[in-house]
Amino acid sequence: MKFTIKSFVLGFIILFLGLGHSKADKLNIVSTLPSLESITKSIGGDYVNVYSITRGSQDAHYIEAKPSYMVKLNKADLLIYSGLELEIGWLPLLIQGARNNKVTVGSKGNLNAATAISIQSILEKPHGEVDRSMGDVHPSGNPHYLLNPYNGLFVAEHIAERIKTLDPEHKDQYDLNLLQFKKILNSKIEELENKASHLQNQEIICYHVHWSYLLNWLKIKQVGFIELRPGIPPTPKHKQEIIELIKEKEIKVVIVSSWKEPTKAREVANAAGAKLLILPGEVKAMKGSDNYIEWIDYMVTQLSEAYDSNLGPKQERVRQHERKRGKQ
Repeated sequence: MKFTIKSFVLGFIILFLGLGHSKADKLNIVSTLPSLESITKSIGGDYVNVYSITRGSQDAHYIEAKPSYMVKLNKADLLIYSGLELEIGWLPLLIQGARNNKVTVGSKGNLNAATAISIQSILEKPHGEVDRSMGDVHPSGNPHYLLNPYNGLFVAEHIAERIKTLDPEHKDQYDLNLLQFKKILNSKIEELENKASHLQNQEIICYHVHWSYLLNWLKIKQVGFIELRPGIPPTPKHKQEIIELIKEKEIKVVIVSSWKEPTKAREVANAAGAKLLILPGEVKAMKGSDNYIEWIDYMVTQLSEAYDSNLGPKQERVRQHERKRGKQ
């Protein structure tokens, strides 16, 4: 009996240590955004632990550099961030406080996801010098490039290459995961482009300069912004000008991010007779956007339905005709 109990205890200890070792063998990855977290999980699968510093409900421009985030970075093998100065106000402080040479700039464990995007594809790069009077302008361009799913494909490839560099032992599995992710996302892109084909050349008002990559992909024209300048609330005069613009152009939809206070956007939409559409600014920001592909799907579906609900009888007949042609 003593031998049996002793053997059982010894076996349990070996099993416990084995499990602990298996978990330790996983790459510890920290991302700054839920969208990057989602893509990384798709690529890394069972061989990575991924933690996102920001939540979907948070505006990643304004995050407090908490010590708990430094602890996460201290244990990280890889840091993946958006770049284009999205996290400029807090990420350098976290990297400094983490005291982890693996994730410092220039190391293999530091991945700026924006380097996957060609310079020509980066939107809204300001001309000339940038100063605070211009509002929250990013000198390197708009950092919300993952709103275009084609950029999501480029970023996935970039992340896969870096993970394989850090963990070559599981290279084949990472390649398979990447292939599967790209297959599903490409299929979703084709589906959504067909669903949203009637949105081409439609005009829209946005509360903030945030949605350019999504709207450019869908060929929807941004014709005005409710904010006076990026990050600066509208004056009564500017609000009235936007209301008049919506009426004049018969614009059907106004969009605002889920992390922006919607009161002013709602006032403008109601006064102009347009539909206010609140869209998730990030993955997990709203129900139905739980991963990167669901996020893209949710936004396009909501936009498509918003415009469909505002079609007149003649426009609806044209839309139905387009649907029938698409099925042929």
